[in-house]
Amino acid sequence: MKKSLFCLGILFCGILSLHAQGFLPIWAEGNMPNSKGLALPDSITNERVYQVGIPGFYVFEPSKAENKGAAVLIIPGGGYARLAYQISGFQLAKWFNTMGITAFVLNHRLPQSPDVKVSYQAPLQDAQRAVRYIRAHADRWGIEKEKIGVMGCSAGAHLSACLSTMTEDWSAVGDELDGFSFVPNFTILISPVISMGEIVHRGSRENLLGKYDTPALRSLFSCDERVTSQTPPAFVVHAMNDPAVSCLNSIAYFRALKENHVEKSTLHIFPEGGHSIALRNNPGTTNSWTLLAEKWLLEIGILR
Repeated sequence: MKKSLFCLGILFCGILSLHAQGFLPIWAEGNMPNSKGLALPDSITNERVYQVGIPGFYVFEPSKAENKGAAVLIIPGGGYARLAYQISGFQLAKWFNTMGITAFVLNHRLPQSPDVKVSYQAPLQDAQRAVRYIRAHADRWGIEKEKIGVMGCSAGAHLSACLSTMTEDWSAVGDELDGFSFVPNFTILISPVISMGEIVHRGSRENLLGKYDTPALRSLFSCDERVTSQTPPAFVVHAMNDPAVSCLNSIAYFRALKENHVEKSTLHIFPEGGHSIALRNNPGTTNSWTLLAEKWLLEIGILR
């Protein structure tokens, strides 16, 4: 039964991989931390992943002639209850390819998975491991190890910010990848959940922390409280009329970046866009965020 479920998970990964150049698991069999050892199938409905059996990422490569030597790990949003892999994953990956950037769309475990032991650790464990994997195999894709960033939308942006600010190593398993840094070199956040306090998106907090919800963990996962001078620079986008995640989250993160002298960071709060800022077809000036992001990547030296 275990073998058939594992094969079913591989089948789902294969279906999604039709849009990418391949799916790569990030954990070797038997070494995934925080797991009960259950073999779970991926559950996918309406372009949303509701259960992840095999954590890994989908690879989107630019042409060799256009490869700029940079990479980005994209973390889809979904309130830590699902992964909107198409609209906040694959579409963005293809856009990065047009800039010559190799993109990796993360398929991370969800906190309330029946296989996960400690809910809040699993997403960050997979994200840390993914960056280490990319950095360890950078030559395979023609990537410079110091030009690897992270991008996320909504709760995916929260996980991206956690990856950029938290120093706790929850992904070490005693293999050669442990020797590579999991800290990204740049961060792009779209409509991010940042705080687990008063301005939190409650659904994200409930799904991430679950029964472990305590003041200490709320502070641990409030990324604005974790920013230091070593935090990578960030490009932050939000809509003032976002009804789901207050733009005060983005303001709090940018304020922390400013107070800690994280140079080359930038914040853009647009009048409209709600919680639906996408790659294209945004209202008014919000549609300019992609052009601004590309110019920022040039400005900080990620793109040549």
